[in-house]
Amino acid sequence: MIFWRVFVGLGLVALALWVIIGEQITGASADATINARLSTVRAPIAGDLGMTARQLGSSVAAGETLATVRDRLVDGVRADDLEMEVALAEAAVVRHTALRDETRALIDGLEERAATFRERRLAEIDIRLDFARARLELLRGGVFPPSFDIAPPDEAGVERSAEPDVSGLQDLWINAVEERIAVLQNERATAEAGVFLGDGYNDSPNSEQRIAELEGDLATQEVLLAEAEARLAAYAERLEAERLRTNLAGEADLQSPVAGRLWEVLNAGDTNVQRGDPVLRILDCGSVIVTASVTEQVYNSLVVGQAATFRPSGDNRNLDATVVRLAGSGAETVYRNLAVAPSARHLQRYDVALSVPGLSTEPDLDCAVGRTGRVFFERRPMDWLRGLGF
Repeated sequence: MIFWRVFVGLGLVALALWVIIGEQITGASADATINARLSTVRAPIAGDLGMTARQLGSSVAAGETLATVRDRLVDGVRADDLEMEVALAEAAVVRHTALRDETRALIDGLEERAATFRERRLAEIDIRLDFARARLELLRGGVFPPSFDIAPPDEAGVERSAEPDVSGLQDLWINAVEERIAVLQNERATAEAGVFLGDGYNDSPNSEQRIAELEGDLATQEVLLAEAEARLAAYAERLEAERLRTNLAGEADLQSPVAGRLWEVLNAGDTNVQRGDPVLRILDCGSVIVTASVTEQVYNSLVVGQAATFRPSGDNRNLDATVVRLAGSGAETVYRNLAVAPSARHLQRYDVALSVPGLSTEPDLDCAVGRTGRVFFERRPMDWLRGLGF
């Protein structure tokens, strides 16, 4: 009985020593901190900064306007010059449009006159043809004027005979009237084609000649109008671009580049800032990592991609982690863009960064930057007990 008691006691002592030694010599970090990147919002232009008061640590959405910079001294001289050019171009378009419309109105009026002239001219020729044909019928029927004249009707400059010979006068008169009918028929045919024959005037009336001149002027006005409209469009486009540049140079909104939390205010509202000055820093909650420091022996046993376990301080949750960066000793430069800077003791050891996806699924740990814990790179004797919540 005594033997069994001694044996059980030695076994318990050995188990306790194994747990204590295993817990101490297992690969673990000296410290570990939940960390995340910082995004700096800078002033895109120089001017007065306007910013509403916000609580540090308040949530910020991506693209949310956080502040405004206004430059009241932005140069608008070029925009004023372009506005004048646009006004002059608009006046030129109005002028050429009015000249074109007036020329078209003149052409329309002259076309009406030309149509009236053509209609009346054809009517005149038809009247003369009707009378000439009637005269021809009378002559062929033997009807002659009481006194015969060698010269046929409408033929001036022909000497008259003192004693006209009656024989053959009938044929002469008939021939003259037939000639007149043929001339009138030819004149009517050409008039229908738009060409007017006659003594002492051109082949077209004055209105049609004037129309031809005005059509040339109208073509010139169309070209000038198209040129003025193109110039107006070019000036308007340049003015729009200049106005956009002036607006961008006169006022700019500062928007959050990421979703996260307001971490730091670098310039207060109602102050004057220059282009590129930092105004705000935003904690990027989408870039949460765990930074830890380990001894040289543990560090040399790690590789990127190795599995690990992160356990928050005062908590019984063990979260799966993966080594994503091995920065070594004196890794101060890698913390320049991180929210939590390393301590002096941290820099004396070897730096390790880990990805812990499970942090985003835990409401109290999601973006809990600054929360501490420890990272374990090997299984410990008491892990089974911790898994039970102890």
